[in-house]
Amino acid sequence: MTLRTGHIGLNVTDLDRSLALYRDVLGFTLLAEGKEDDRRYAFLGAGGDQPVLTLWQQAQGSYDGGRAGLHHLAFTADSIDRVREYETALRAAGVEFAHEGVVAHREGSASGGIFFHDPDGTRLEISVPHGAEQAPAPHASAPTCGFF
Repeated sequence: MTLRTGHIGLNVTDLDRSLALYRDVLGFTLLAEGKEDDRRYAFLGAGGDQPVLTLWQQAQGSYDGGRAGLHHLAFTADSIDRVREYETALRAAGVEFAHEGVVAHREGSASGGIFFHDPDGTRLEISVPHGAEQAPAPHASAPTCGFF
């Protein structure tokens, strides 16, 4: 038996603020939404009718990167140009980045992307498996996606 990722569920502090990033900037499609005050949630898809990301307004504070739990959430783009388009849109939305521009996953790697945090501090990555050959690597001896 082989398991595949079904969907990723994230606790968020403000569903509307998180939808502004995941739906409006990153382009996920809203599939379903719960609007009751104590049961707010959103199911987001990527071109189909199955959720790939679910947001649950159940958190009281931002993500603490120093505790065990979700390390980061990585999305794959179709091309390095598409990664740069996301970077432009995210910068316009006021998102802060861990590194300046597209960076390689490690020194000499063809893969790479952009690394940033969502409104609740969850680490996010948008990358491609090739196309970042000329991009710098922030860490010479460690994978970029592991340390941001």
